[in-house]
Amino acid sequence: MNQEKIKEGVRLILEGIGEDIHREGLLETPDRIARMYEELAGGYTEDAAVHLRKRFHVDNNDMVMEKEIPVYSFCEHHMLPFYGQVAVAYIPNGEVVGLSKIARTVEVYAKRFQLQERLTGQIADALMKELKPQGVMVLVEAEHMCMTMRGIKKPGTKTVSVVTRGIFDGDANLQNTFYRMLERR
Repeated sequence: MNQEKIKEGVRLILEGIGEDIHREGLLETPDRIARMYEELAGGYTEDAAVHLRKRFHVDNNDMVMEKEIPVYSFCEHHMLPFYGQVAVAYIPNGEVVGLSKIARTVEVYAKRFQLQERLTGQIADALMKELKPQGVMVLVEAEHMCMTMRGIKKPGTKTVSVVTRGIFDGDANLQNTFYRMLERR
């Protein structure tokens, strides 16, 4: 990540909106923003496959779901955050992955400038490619700041995206099981 380019970009934005970049409160802002982007956009240097390599053999192939995974990302169109929750389910093919690895996979793709729809597909595709399960289903529900604090200004509006892969495609019973599991507390 090029910290100097980020700092210069922040200075240009501040000047562009009419701020005095030499004002006391803004002197360290370019440095802070550069450090922040290194943390929040760190997914560009990570490979989700690394997190999905450690697997465990299982005797059954019952559905595995991890839900309510917090997600924070940035809309690539407005560079504003979107945030919400992710649910991931898969039907193993003799192997499962550690549960924290699913959340880590979500995070790798979330820490990039994104479209929610792409994020949903990337999570599913990474699991399909690395775990080779019978199928995967991913649901992302998020609130986009580009809709709540600017533009249409509709706070509380949620966008839901769903992706199915493998045996989840076209199988209403499996999909309904996924949705029923989401509702359980």
